[in-house]
Amino acid sequence: MTERSRDVEALLPLEAAAFHILVALADADSHGYAISRDVATRTNGAIKLSAGTLYRSIHRMVEEGLIVEINERPAEDDERRRYYRITPFGVAVAKAEAARLADLVRMARAHGLMPRKA
Repeated sequence: MTERSRDVEALLPLEAAAFHILVALADADSHGYAISRDVATRTNGAIKLSAGTLYRSIHRMVEEGLIVEINERPAEDDERRRYYRITPFGVAVAKAEAARLADLVRMARAHGLMPRKA
């Protein structure tokens, strides 16, 4: 096991909020409010990140190296907004978490707790 893979595994399982933030940032850089809207939209309103949860998670994820704050922004955007980008390490952690979740779904299906794929 490499040093890097140990670092990834040390962060698993991810908190749900952190995983949703990484998914929101997987395709594009974004600011906090847009991240929370993306999560709510993608989950059909089932998950709504409060401002406290969102910004505590973002702060911790920056410290862990999963995301970084960036200075680039659209020209007409509010300069008070902070934008974030997923790091290569964040991508690796998100992929590992997605694989972990997929394994859980496979186990649940195998034990009749979820319908089999059609």
